[in-house]
This record gives sequence, C-alpha cells and structure tokens, in this order.
Amino acid sequence: MKNNRVKSTNDIELKDRLVAINRVTKVTKGGRAFSFSAIVVVGNENGIVGYGLGKANEVTAAIAKGVEAAKKNLIRVPVHKGTIPHEQAAKFGGSRIILKPASQGTGLKAGGSMRAVLESAGITDVLAKSKGSSNPHNLVKATFAALDEMRSPMDVAQNRGVSLNVVFNG
Repeated sequence: MKNNRVKSTNDIELKDRLVAINRVTKVTKGGRAFSFSAIVVVGNENGIVGYGLGKANEVTAAIAKGVEAAKKNLIRVPVHKGTIPHEQAAKFGGSRIILKPASQGTGLKAGGSMRAVLESAGITDVLAKSKGSSNPHNLVKATFAALDEMRSPMDVAQNRGVSLNVVFNG
C-alpha cells in the first residue's frame, strides 16, 4: 500500500455506513454467549474513505467501535470527474476485484460491499467486478487495496516529468 493516509480527521465531516454484521456464538458450560462483529465504512464522499471492524456484546457498541476504528484508517482516493483515473485490480484473501473507470452517467455498477466503499469515497461512475470469495471483510479490504494503489493524473505527470495534457492525450 502506498502512503495515501489521511493525517487528521478534525475538520472532515464523515458519514458512516454499515457493510456487514456477524453474530458470533461461543458455547460454554453455562450456555451460549453471543457477541457481534461489525464492519463499517466511513467517508466524506469527496475522496476520503476508511474502514474498521468493531466487536462487542451488543450490535450498537460493535458499530460504534467499528466507526472509531475506521476513523483511524482513512485513505485519500483520487476521484477524477466522478470516476477513478485508471483501471485497477486487487486481491485480498480469496477475494479478487477489478475496478474500471466509466463515463459520466454510467452509475455505480458494483455489488454490496464494494458499493459501500466506493459510495463513501465519492465515486459515482465505475464498473466493478468481484471474483472468488464474496466474504464482505475480504471484499472491503481488497477494494481498499485497489483504491490505495490508485494514482492521480497529477502524480503521474509529476513522476514522468511531463505536462498534464501528455498524460491525458497519450
């Protein structure tokens, strides 16, 4: 992963979104003990997004812990005209994903877990495909890996030592 980390969250208005909740049962001598794990995505819908996992004995506490963890794990995503700047593939565990830029008006063609991450990042037009495992935890992490590898057109132009027009026009 590159260094797209966001340093401070003081002046950022973040919206949280619950991706998945899981009930975990531990069988003990005294009966069954239930706890919950929640994976939560937060973002400002303008290029900043993060995810977190919260575990607690109650659903609301698990979600709150997930939001706090997500605020500590924010990255900056280059959003160019509502879409991503280039095609990107990523893998985490058994989940593989592919993200492709789409023209304006296409919409967000992505499934559940990936959709939550992309909407929180502020991406409105993208074609996405997940292959392999549909585990929400691994899909969210694979999507974050792909978004973290994204390079903005300005970064590419600066690294190549050319103008922005050369990057866009080839």
